[in-house]
Amino acid sequence: MQLEDILISERCFCKVPWRSKRRILTNISELISDQFEGLEPEPMYDSLMAREQLGSTGLGNGIAIPHCRVANCTEIIGSLITLEEPTEYDAIDGKPVDILFVLIVPEQKSDEHVTALAKLAELLSDQDLCFTLRQTLSDEDLYNIAITY
Repeated sequence: MQLEDILISERCFCKVPWRSKRRILTNISELISDQFEGLEPEPMYDSLMAREQLGSTGLGNGIAIPHCRVANCTEIIGSLITLEEPTEYDAIDGKPVDILFVLIVPEQKSDEHVTALAKLAELLSDQDLCFTLRQTLSDEDLYNIAITY
């Protein structure tokens, strides 16, 4: 899997002012559902929140990878977000989150889901990349940095 297979510039959002986990997951569910016919925001949000209730997807070091499987999803969908201000996210290290990569996966793609999560976790563990993403000021630059890293 290549990042550009699941991420497009229209799903990169730089320095958004969202201030809570609930607001982040609500907004991204709405933004993604607007781009895909047949995907409704409420079931996507519910699936993301259900996954968070199993355990936070906040990995530490300001990074979170909220993810879920969704009915009516036909392809793996990624969205990269940086926050204007770090927000509390119940991350494993207790620190607030300011970089998120949201992953929405078709219900039947279990292996691809695990592979994508592993690749994203490895990518976002790179401190230089995360520093650069945090300094980026435009959606387009956020996308270009992510796919070329």
